[in-house]
Amino acid sequence: MIGRRDAQGSGNAAEALARQFLEREGLRLIAQNWRCKRGELDLVMLDRDTVVFVEVRYRRHTAWGGAVESVDARKREKLILAATYFLQQDSRWAKHPCRFDVIAIDADGNSPPRPNWIQHAFEA
Repeated sequence: MIGRRDAQGSGNAAEALARQFLEREGLRLIAQNWRCKRGELDLVMLDRDTVVFVEVRYRRHTAWGGAVESVDARKREKLILAATYFLQQDSRWAKHPCRFDVIAIDADGNSPPRPNWIQHAFEA
């Protein structure tokens, strides 16, 4: 359950929620928490023939902006670099169309967290 005090625990719970949500929507997992020297990809999913790089953002408080706003230009650039490296390392996916999605989860103490799925959130 999201809401644990430590950030890593909350992040892991948010990623699990996002993965379950996307799998219910018909996407298949290719990789999770894929790391390289350029950064990390939270989820890499397959939506029919499209490789989807999914950034999962969770915010317990929105005082400094919500989960969507936290995917700023610097973060987008890191994701693009990591995705490029992913495609270079695993060339079987390089010929597929790709897109970047964001799953934003803002905590609301009154109801269970719900993923806000933003498809085609940004372009490379």
